[in-house]
Amino acid sequence: MKKRFNIIAALLLSVAMVSGCSLSKEALNEVEEDIEKEVAAQSDSAAEEQSSEIIILKDLIEPLLEEASAAASTSSIEKKVEEPKEEEKDVDKINLVFFGDSQIANGRSDGSDIASLITTRVPNSVSYNLGIGGTTAALEQSTYEYLNYESWSSTSFVGMVYALQGKVDRNRLLADYPNVLENMNKVDPEKVDYYIIEYGANDFFNKTPLDHTETDRPLIYSYYGALCTGIDELRKISPNAKFIVMTPFYCIFKDADGNFIGDSYVVSNGDATLAEFAKKAVNVCEDNQAIDFDGMFMTHADLYMDKIDQYTIDGLHLSLTGRQIFARLLAHVVNWSEGYEPFAYLETDNIKIDEFNPNENYRYRDDQLQEYYPENYEKMMKGEYLLAPPPAGAASEASSESSSESGN
Repeated sequence: MKKRFNIIAALLLSVAMVSGCSLSKEALNEVEEDIEKEVAAQSDSAAEEQSSEIIILKDLIEPLLEEASAAASTSSIEKKVEEPKEEEKDVDKINLVFFGDSQIANGRSDGSDIASLITTRVPNSVSYNLGIGGTTAALEQSTYEYLNYESWSSTSFVGMVYALQGKVDRNRLLADYPNVLENMNKVDPEKVDYYIIEYGANDFFNKTPLDHTETDRPLIYSYYGALCTGIDELRKISPNAKFIVMTPFYCIFKDADGNFIGDSYVVSNGDATLAEFAKKAVNVCEDNQAIDFDGMFMTHADLYMDKIDQYTIDGLHLSLTGRQIFARLLAHVVNWSEGYEPFAYLETDNIKIDEFNPNENYRYRDDQLQEYYPENYEKMMKGEYLLAPPPAGAASEASSESSSESGN
């Protein structure tokens, strides 16, 4: 089965126009027809492979992991800090702003967080990591301060968006998170190119209502409503930005003694499974012209129960290897959108963790690119992709042919 991201046609059109990635109308229609059903198909297929028995746990235990511990528990990364060259200082960077929980925050202390890793794969990019461990998308159910911005204390997604907007006092809100405050102060909303948003696990543990229809409280008290509200508010200050919503990541659950209970598909908080939160994140994308990035349904990697110890620290939190895998896959979305590589790379990179090399740069076979993605192949041969140059010798041959034709 082919694996695909769920990217709606409206976004494809806007990306093509903004980035200069000249996809034909026919190609766009073909892409839309191929991919608009994929996430639903993938999630349904994955669910069918699981036990139909749902395990309801009243007292779910979330493994606690400090940000520093996540960095220390993985192999170190040599981080080179270089002064930008004089000619690079004024170059317009691709600005990536990350919102999320510990999956985004972890590794920040040593530069092994997803936000930092993606900049090594996206040329001329800079990232701002606003992730805070333990946070939810929705406003916490125990709070009633949704209209009191002066005393706002929630660092949920909605709260972080309000802080970036200036609606709430960011200095007070982030007093305990100086590194996050420093990053936020560097963000110029008008220059943001991409917002990458990742929440869901803590909403699951806190029994956040999946949808606004499941509560009589305002939208921001539900997972779906909070994500939609946050995106709407960000568009007010960053009208040209694109949005990528990452689903919660596949995980397993253990009891207090470390015994296996079940996985994301079968363990319920009494209202929903984590897989259902992932499906709801997809709904958010469908309703808000955002790109869905899958971390749950294995559309581009074989990360599943039998591999869990290879890419997570505790069955839930991504290890360095896990972060490297998802940074590589996420980079394809941005690189395709910016016209740096063919759509085929985004669509076909399917990582097998046993063979994963963090230093590898994926390249789709040229003969298959020619056969299955002829428009991508033609652009590659013309040298239009920064990260997918023509095969060695192809460019000079094309130049020779062109010179020969002009001479005749």
